[in-house]
Amino acid sequence: LDPYAYLSDVLKRLPTHKVPQIEELLPHRWKPEPR
Repeated sequence: LDPYAYLSDVLKRLPTHKVPQIEELLPHRWKPEPR
């Protein structure tokens, strides 16, 4: 897990991410967004 890539992606997604799906953003469940 690249900490920079993880934090960068999560911080971009956080404002629009639905609360019930927030655990998708935890480090052990995170998958990078397809480009």
